[in-house]
Amino acid sequence: MKKIFLFISLFVLVQAQGQILKKIADKAKQKAEEKANKKADESIEKKKSDEDTNNKTTENKNTEVKDTTGKNETTPAQPASLKVYSKYDFVPGEKVIGFEDFSTGNIGDFPAGWNTNGSGEIVTIEGKEGRWLVITKPGVYLPEFTDKYPDDFTFEFDLLHGVPTTGATLNIVLGELTNTNALQGWNTSPHILRIGFHNTSSNQKEGAVSSEIRKSSTSQPANQIYTELLSDKYNPVHVSIWRQKERVRVYVNQEKLWDIPRAISAEAKLNAIFFPVFSTDENSRNYIGNLRLAIGAPDTRKKIMEQNKWVTHGILFDVNKATIKPESYGTLKEMANVLKEYTDLKVKIVGHTDADGKDTDNLDLSKRRAASVKAALAKEFGIEESRMETDGKGESEPIDKNDNPAGKANNRRVEFIKIQ
Repeated sequence: MKKIFLFISLFVLVQAQGQILKKIADKAKQKAEEKANKKADESIEKKKSDEDTNNKTTENKNTEVKDTTGKNETTPAQPASLKVYSKYDFVPGEKVIGFEDFSTGNIGDFPAGWNTNGSGEIVTIEGKEGRWLVITKPGVYLPEFTDKYPDDFTFEFDLLHGVPTTGATLNIVLGELTNTNALQGWNTSPHILRIGFHNTSSNQKEGAVSSEIRKSSTSQPANQIYTELLSDKYNPVHVSIWRQKERVRVYVNQEKLWDIPRAISAEAKLNAIFFPVFSTDENSRNYIGNLRLAIGAPDTRKKIMEQNKWVTHGILFDVNKATIKPESYGTLKEMANVLKEYTDLKVKIVGHTDADGKDTDNLDLSKRRAASVKAALAKEFGIEESRMETDGKGESEPIDKNDNPAGKANNRRVEFIKIQ
């Protein structure tokens, strides 16, 4: 089986420079969960098992992956836990301006709201939740979320790296293009940051993936690290990119691969994020899903202490469940740090959903999600439960439209309200 070779290449031309808490089938906990759902403030440990009744796994069970072409491969299930993410400091932007889970497109079609000079289609993968975009021909793939990227933004997506899981080449580019409609010639644009994931059969460190950064397409790697996170053992993975002016951080699952202070020129006016694909192999294709673009740097302390409320879209949950995704750790830690700094501070945690589904179900779900956040802050960060109340509003208080994916993503939120 091929190893996956991850490299992160950085071009500055002209002037420049992913499942939560091990899901182990536990019948005893499932019984406890049924009781716990009646009380929104009960422990998260009792709540999680009821949500997992349709998603039972054992620690050593394999999950079958099948794409629409009929190829099959087994991938070891690798549930993650909040503890694994204990050093994770990624915090998503405050407002979601682009979201793509391919739920509004038709299976087999190329998604609307994207531009390309290649070819791809929306598919489902047996054993994997949701929908995915599979890239089938060389070209450039550009989600048209916005034509102006601010100094502070975060970009995230899930990557199923190859089916069969031998790994496949994938590049992500943050760029300043002279014409986003004319996708050819993008590599001659004045400001380009390119991040690449590649497979190789070279003899690298056993059981690990090599990662390197380059300052141009021809330079020698400036640094090299090793990680298992893009090996067959972990699939899919969650990729997070965080830009703060010139600085760029890149994460795969819980691991921060790069933190580059001068990644992007101060003069750069980024207007595109896209996936350039140079070649494809039908036996080793990439699948991407759950893309999220958010803007604005969170200011937790100011919002909660001066404005009495902090609204976050960075605490994510499994679909239709109150199970917190592990990539929410950085956001939870932000709130925990404020509560530790201000020891007299008390908050009400309020969950909100989008309008999909029944009102009563959404109300119940929002209450359980708020209770999950409270329990996680208590268990993972030692915050006294007496300092936190919980509530849920369901879909009754939207802050955005519910007729598009980005609006729904904004409505799915958690609010921390200062108790006076």
